[in-house]
Amino acid sequence: MAISDGAKVTIETCLNVKKGESVLVLTDNSKEAIAQHVFLAALNAGADAILTKIPDLTHDGQEPPVSVARLMKDMDVIIIMTEKTMSHTVARRRATRAGARVATLPGITVQMMDEGGMTADFREIRRSIFRVARKLRRSRALRIVTEIGTDLRMGIQGRDWITDDSGICHRRGEFTNLPAGELFICPVEGTAEGTLVVDGSFIETVQTPIKVSVKDGIADRITGAHDVVKELNRGGRDARNIAKFGMGLNPKARLIGSVLEDSKVLGTVNIGFGDNSIFGGSVKSPVHILGIIKKPTVTIDNVLIMRDGELKA
Repeated sequence: MAISDGAKVTIETCLNVKKGESVLVLTDNSKEAIAQHVFLAALNAGADAILTKIPDLTHDGQEPPVSVARLMKDMDVIIIMTEKTMSHTVARRRATRAGARVATLPGITVQMMDEGGMTADFREIRRSIFRVARKLRRSRALRIVTEIGTDLRMGIQGRDWITDDSGICHRRGEFTNLPAGELFICPVEGTAEGTLVVDGSFIETVQTPIKVSVKDGIADRITGAHDVVKELNRGGRDARNIAKFGMGLNPKARLIGSVLEDSKVLGTVNIGFGDNSIFGGSVKSPVHILGIIKKPTVTIDNVLIMRDGELKA
């Protein structure tokens, strides 16, 4: 089996796996074939690698078997390639605290590994993320506008821009989600106001733009998205919380209907709905979904950051 480009990038660039390091590649039935490539790349790097398959998870955030969780705490490097995300599990957090470098790739596809977001230059993406973040320190207010009807404002005063989605995970206890390439922030609860028109993806690729009316930080009306409404209704009012604003900075990422890659596409922004506690907010919800917006114009504290999808910062 030939080792894919994305597998080499994962092992060599993103995680900097060294000879003799213990590496766990954790997968399920649906991602086993892709995980094999990463496992081989780890062996090729001289690592003491293990490929472990667990039963398919039934939902995001489900914990792995106890025996696997124990194993994770003893590894130098962990790559989690499952359909459902394990990013926010207790097992992952404990492994990180124990010093493991961890990368999760929930929902990863062959397309992403061979020609999509995993083939990017993550060192350059890291530089871009930190360059933009430095310019946005101590921001107070943000506005997004698009030609097709988005006009959304939100307060971000006192919130930190999160820069750990650069794809570079070289130090003990670091964690990243791959493919990476996003700079994001958690808006102040109750401050988002206006209209959002989602034309990229929203659970799946959007065929007809979806209009969302936002009042007092809550999406109070959604037009044209039955599946989205159904998912948000599952979590009640908290699921409609405007939880996140993110900017995609990965030039290799493409809109393919998978949030893992869609949220990283250069020239897009995304708005998260539901839980924001994982970003430092106060809303806890079983729901966290993203709407992707194409060609936005973004101003932060009245400074132009992006015009029609072109980064100006």
